[in-house]
Amino acid sequence: MSRVHENVPPVTDAVHDNSWSANLETPEHAEDRSLVVAQAVDAVEKTTAGNHVNLVSHAAHGHPETYLFDALEDRFGDAVTAEYVDQCGCGGHVTRVHVRREA
Repeated sequence: MSRVHENVPPVTDAVHDNSWSANLETPEHAEDRSLVVAQAVDAVEKTTAGNHVNLVSHAAHGHPETYLFDALEDRFGDAVTAEYVDQCGCGGHVTRVHVRREA
């Protein structure tokens, strides 16, 4: 994580051998799109093959397809697939990332 993000706790400390959700909706996430992307990548890296992680991103950055999907493809290639699920009642967005194989 960059120095800018060093004071923000990680989205997870554990490797998840199950499907789970990562909360990227804190006030720090609202202020910093690069934090959302960095912690989304970290969440995917900590999700084992055959599972998925729901990335719940802050509404402040708009639809995740405009900034998150390309970042995930650049980092993981075809090892993952990302799909938009829905907009939350609070305005945030849910993106489901299926980890197909180790990146």
